[in-house]
Amino acid sequence: MNLSDLPLINASLNAASTVFLIFGFRAIRSGRRKVHKRWMLTALTASALFLTSYLIYHANVGSVPYPYHDWTRIVYFAVLIPHVIFAGIMTPFILAAVWLALHARFSTHVRLVRWVWPVWMYVSVSGILIYLMLYQQAKLF
Repeated sequence: MNLSDLPLINASLNAASTVFLIFGFRAIRSGRRKVHKRWMLTALTASALFLTSYLIYHANVGSVPYPYHDWTRIVYFAVLIPHVIFAGIMTPFILAAVWLALHARFSTHVRLVRWVWPVWMYVSVSGILIYLMLYQQAKLF
């Protein structure tokens, strides 16, 4: 494995996070708190691994510019800009949501995750789209 493998690993971790978040959502909707807790901690772990891998990659490679100057550039930045903003903002809120749940402060946890969960989903899914557009676009279009 080398640095060039990390973008695919990062996208895979984002995909895993997305799946785990959905499973966690479905578990809590069906009243299975213990299952929900396991899925959400698994999503948190996948996201933490993603962040670690992402930081290692960009610390070594730097910024990767979008290589295309066509109509897809507008789409790319329309996805990227909110992705970056939300990713930077959401981390402390995710940690707060986890802390609240682990300390059985469920009413506050629920109020917070009504906002945090959709943002986390957006960041995970848009991370996959950014990977596809930045590293796989030639294969897509």
